[in-house]
Amino acid sequence: MSEHNEADGPKSFMIGQTAMPARPLQPALYVVSTPIGNLGDMTLRALETLAAADILACEDTRVTRVLLERYGIRRRAFAYHEHNESEATPRLVAAVAEGKSVALVSDAGTPLISDPGYRLVGAMAEADLRVIPIPGASAVLSALAASGLPTDSFFFAGFLSVKDGARRSRLTELKAIPGTLIFYESPRRLAVSLASMADELGGARHATVSRELTKTFEETRRGTLATLAEHYQAADTPKGEIVICVGPPLAAERPDEADVDALLLDLSAQMSASKAAGEAARQTGLIKSDLYKRLLTLKETSA
Repeated sequence: MSEHNEADGPKSFMIGQTAMPARPLQPALYVVSTPIGNLGDMTLRALETLAAADILACEDTRVTRVLLERYGIRRRAFAYHEHNESEATPRLVAAVAEGKSVALVSDAGTPLISDPGYRLVGAMAEADLRVIPIPGASAVLSALAASGLPTDSFFFAGFLSVKDGARRSRLTELKAIPGTLIFYESPRRLAVSLASMADELGGARHATVSRELTKTFEETRRGTLATLAEHYQAADTPKGEIVICVGPPLAAERPDEADVDALLLDLSAQMSASKAAGEAARQTGLIKSDLYKRLLTLKETSA
């Protein structure tokens, strides 16, 4: 590994036209955050770490090479991803145990956040080796900071399942968490996921959809889950990485039960039970699955 991954030239990086020397690193695994779009968001400490590390492990060498070239860092990189994680982890642990420094980067943002690296950090900890975070850009925190939603308590839920049943079950598990929920999503699944969120978390919950963070066409759209779901169902598939933030459960007074029952029965006379529950969820902010079960009970008792 070492003959293919140690720095190929002087351990330095460029700031403008100035070459900056990189000081030697102590033996450790350095978890290095990289930009999520704008290469100008790279920190000086992160640059020095990438230039000085004995071994550079990255998710995709082609992506990382763009960053290295931008800052004049001349070195080769070692691919570390989900497909070679089990084989590469012990080799990297052995390298640190032998006194070398290893820098770990993902394609963008902070490693381990929906990216490979969790097992590597765990293996380093088990071997009683140092793990040093080099903080920087994070799509999770960037989206949260721009959302206008509560930041004192939040839960990062990563990507939801592509399977409808598993996705809805997961949302049901998350709906009572008293904090802002943060999700990653792909552009092509955005509309479906927002619709599921409106159904299972309540259409009246405040939310934001952020995309292309730190890039030229950065956008954060705000609304309720119901209005956002409606917008993206009608709009063209958006471009770029997506982060969804959903505000905590609403503290508003629960609608009168008799009024909700009357609404459900009225709607069910005009549409299917599932659609009636969905429309009632949009109007009341209650959970679609709960309303659907209530409607079935009402129909059974009135039969």
